[in-house]
Formats: sequence, structure tokens, C-alpha cells
Amino acid sequence: MTAPESKDLRIVRDEIRWPFDGIELRVESERAGTGPTVLLLPALSSISTRGEMRPLLERLAPSFTTIAFDWPGFGEQPKPFIDWRPELYLAFLAHLLTRVVPAPYATVAAGHAAGYLIQHVAQSAHAAGRLALLSPTWRGPLPTMMGRQSPRFRTIARAFDRPAVGPLLFRLNVNRFMITMMARGHVYADPGWLTGERMQAKLAAALTPGARHASARFVTGCLDPFSSRKEFLDAVRRVNDPIFTLFSRNAPRKSRAEMEALAAIAGVTTARLPAGKLSVYEEFPDETARAILQFIA
Repeated sequence: MTAPESKDLRIVRDEIRWPFDGIELRVESERAGTGPTVLLLPALSSISTRGEMRPLLERLAPSFTTIAFDWPGFGEQPKPFIDWRPELYLAFLAHLLTRVVPAPYATVAAGHAAGYLIQHVAQSAHAAGRLALLSPTWRGPLPTMMGRQSPRFRTIARAFDRPAVGPLLFRLNVNRFMITMMARGHVYADPGWLTGERMQAKLAAALTPGARHASARFVTGCLDPFSSRKEFLDAVRRVNDPIFTLFSRNAPRKSRAEMEALAAIAGVTTARLPAGKLSVYEEFPDETARAILQFIA
């Protein structure tokens, strides 16, 4: 099945308000199309928002009602200071799948969102429908690079919370130059893809007031939904819903090793695209949408 072209697609923007830790969090969403519901969950990273799922939302909308959400602490809105942690993201996902988008036909989750989705459905069977996992990860960039988790990483994350030092540290690590280097190194295959309006949108999201708190915790592994590969794969084996995973053959070596371990589990359907890197679904949405449609339709 091919991804149909959408003409004059109407995208409806909305927001939900969700209380946690005594604070009402505002989370934005986008909806399009008609038919069975497909929930789209972006990755958790310094430059990730629901906007990275928009190409898939548009390509799936002719056949499905597609809904994409930001994650609390990420996205385009100013963020309050919270000790962002895995329990919060699991609670938010449970809220989405029980109160906001109950029992969708399928759920598409990228990066760390895939890890949280697996953890949720391993305990709540059939809560998210068919599962399409795009470049799925369970471990943050710093522990992946170092090959291990460390208590020091949490200390690093908390340094970004400090009123005077935190913003300076964040600007030194998240700016146009650093985002360009990161994108070329392991996010996009085409060095010229993240330029112009795309770069402006990524910069705006990354540098939104309060963004440093969740971003620093993601990078240092404080938002990891699992503590080990074994724990992640054991959760996958407990899932009773159909699982599809898609990633690039050119994904970074250490990240791809985790994706291949998932793909090796009996019953998991896998597509390996010949181009792209971690955000292959954003850079190559036509190929990704075709693969997803073949799986969920």
C-alpha cells in the first residue's frame, strides 16, 4: 500500500492541560484526517517537537485520523521548572491512552517515545493498538556514548537547573553550531536538510524558556525508561500487540545495535531503510509512511 497524496489537508491545532506535581502543564497537539485513529509520538530530544511527525501525519491522514502530541518539557511552549523524570512521562502517556486518545488503532512512536510506549503496553495490553517504533531507543545520548550510566550524569543534569549557570551551560551546548554538528553526525543523512526554516524551527524549540531542564535530563539519561538492554527486551517480550520497527541501516553504530537487538525478537516485524540516520522518518517520510501503512493497514 502506498502513502496517498493529501490535497488541501486541514490540520487542527489544540492543547490539553494536564496537572502534575501541583502544576498544570500545557501540551499542544495537531490533528488531521478521518478514519481509525493513529497516535503519533515524537522523540524526546533537544530539537524534537510534534512538528517532526507532521510529514507522517499528512501522509497518513487520507486513511486515518492522525493526532500528534508534544511531550511535556519539550515542544514550542515555555516550560515550567519541574524535576522531569520517567514517572512523569509514563503518567502522561497513560493519560493520553486512557483519557485523550483511548484505544487508538495504532501508535507510532519515535526514539525514546518508543521505549515509554513499550513499558506502558507491557503492563496494559492492547492500550495502544498496533505499535510502529521508529528508530527506537531506551538510553540517552551520554550513557550511550559512554557505554554505561553513572550517578555523575544526574549531577550534570542538575547543573543546568541553576539560575545563573544553567542557561549559560545550555547555550554553550545547544546553539546553531552544536545543533548543526549533532544533526550531521547522527540525526540526518543530508548535511543540507537542516537549514533555513527547518533550522529556525529547531532552534526556537530548543531555546524556548525552560527547555533546558528536560533537555539536559534526556541527554544525560535521566529520562531513560529502562536501565538496561535486558530490561528493555524483556518488556518487549511481554507485549501482546503487533510490533513493527523501522530504522536506517546508517543509524549510529551503538544506537543501531540496540535497534537490531529489538529486531531480533521473534514476532517483531522490521524495515531497514538504506538512507537516513536517527531521524530517518523525518528526512524520508514517503518511505516511512509506506512502510507504516503496509504494517497497520
